[in-house]
Amino acid sequence: MTDQRPWLKNYPKGVPANIDEYAYPSLVALLDETFRKFPDKIAFSCMGKEMTFAEVDRYSTQFGAYLHSRGLEPGDKVALMMPNLLQYPIALFGCLRAGLVIVNTNPLYTPREMRHQLTDSGAKAIVICENFAANLQQVLGDTQIKTIIVTSIGELLGFPKRWLVNFVVRYIKRMVPKYDLPNTVSFKDALSQGKKFTIKSFQAGPEDVVCLQYTGGTTGVAKGAMLTNKNLVANMIQIKAWGTAAFKEGEEIGLSPLPLYHIFAFAVNCLALFSLGSHTVLVVNARDLPSVMKEFKKHKITCMTGVNTLFNALLHHSEFATLDFSAMKFALGGGMAVQKVVAEKWQKVTGTPLVEGYGMTESSPVASVNPLNGSGKLGSIGLPVPSTELRIVDEAGNPLPQGETGEIQIKGPQVMKGYYNRPDATAQTVKDGWLCTGDIGLMQEDGYFQIVDRKKDMILVSGFNVYPNEIEDVVMEYPKVLECAAIGVPDEKSGEVVKIFVVKKDNSLTEKELLEHCRHGLTGYKMPKSVEFRKELPKTNVGKILRRKLREEA
Repeated sequence: MTDQRPWLKNYPKGVPANIDEYAYPSLVALLDETFRKFPDKIAFSCMGKEMTFAEVDRYSTQFGAYLHSRGLEPGDKVALMMPNLLQYPIALFGCLRAGLVIVNTNPLYTPREMRHQLTDSGAKAIVICENFAANLQQVLGDTQIKTIIVTSIGELLGFPKRWLVNFVVRYIKRMVPKYDLPNTVSFKDALSQGKKFTIKSFQAGPEDVVCLQYTGGTTGVAKGAMLTNKNLVANMIQIKAWGTAAFKEGEEIGLSPLPLYHIFAFAVNCLALFSLGSHTVLVVNARDLPSVMKEFKKHKITCMTGVNTLFNALLHHSEFATLDFSAMKFALGGGMAVQKVVAEKWQKVTGTPLVEGYGMTESSPVASVNPLNGSGKLGSIGLPVPSTELRIVDEAGNPLPQGETGEIQIKGPQVMKGYYNRPDATAQTVKDGWLCTGDIGLMQEDGYFQIVDRKKDMILVSGFNVYPNEIEDVVMEYPKVLECAAIGVPDEKSGEVVKIFVVKKDNSLTEKELLEHCRHGLTGYKMPKSVEFRKELPKTNVGKILRRKLREEA
């Protein structure tokens, strides 16, 4: 790597310019070292139930052995579909130890979205929370899934809490629709049966794919980013290196309100903080603000991850300012831009910095971040992490000098192997080792990077990517629609929301019936929040709808 890296002179004290991306042959080697180092420390807690590193070690080994006993072979895909529960890290580490490839799956997906991801990945097994099992039932016949492990929210909480939580979820809140799936096994049964078996040995190397993390990239249909042992190990070491001065091994208590199936919490909370011997506090539902604040009362939280909308919502809650932030070092914001007003207010209320980082699913995800001590620049995405280069290029792909605006590209050991079964999309996105982000930005004189404009058409709702093509496909299925375009419009709470412009085929079409149709095909955050009927939509001379024009008007 050339040292044409102007940002190095502004690196926080103690942070190395480079890391050893081959320090561990696999993610499992790094996990095994962590289990040996911190056996008696608390690794995860959820809803008051704590689990030590030794327990996670034992249970994940049993879980991996159970999966092998069901005929799964190294390289087979396993979908994980649940909110933040203790079952998640056990299942994740169990799959990795059995040489299986994780397919993180958003539990809020509609059957249509589930079908795409489960069939595209070729998943042969799934670990699913019962709340979402009815959706799986609708699409199971189209998939290759033969092994179904069903869990409940309360399953690992111990008696009587397990019974109480499940009773409330099932019968009072009625959050578990009836389902009928063949040959399911409960999570606890899988753990108990796993005791009788051992994990068959297999070879694991740095280039082996261990995770298919689905993303739309900048366009269209969701694609599985192939993340390897090397990608995820490198990003863990990069995150740890960046926190050299901030993190104390075995002493951190990290709050994880973001779902672990999202690449940001997956890499930072579930992997990097875990490898530091931290206690990770899982929040089942981040939208339940009292449950997030309850953890501050119960634990001396030292750091947390989140998205701008969550930080903003907490700051607007009357009780938040009364909490004890004395142990807090920083909060890390990612997934969407951190707004300056939110960062400033966070600093004022908590006395700690809200640090913005940047990355993509395709970069495992962290590519750049501000210094964790708050000495960074508000409104910037910080400095590239060790062993990582960022550059700005023009439309022809030529590097531009500092201060000029163009597309941001990323190069480093955390850049994905490619998109699963999509060589064409891979070739468009990774060129000569450079990941084309589609984000428009510039490098300032001191090596800090700034995003000026986002991926042309992508809509970012509370940190989740929403692809206009997908919304438009669902809207166009409705027989009374002639044409449609979806854009993101600014929203105080979630950053952006979806707005659709529709040309009617049938004049009787109403907004209400169209939204009702959308509800069957789109998960909540992808739902259009407003509909505007038009006589015609702006187009290019070849007839392509100009979303940009609509955005400018909006």
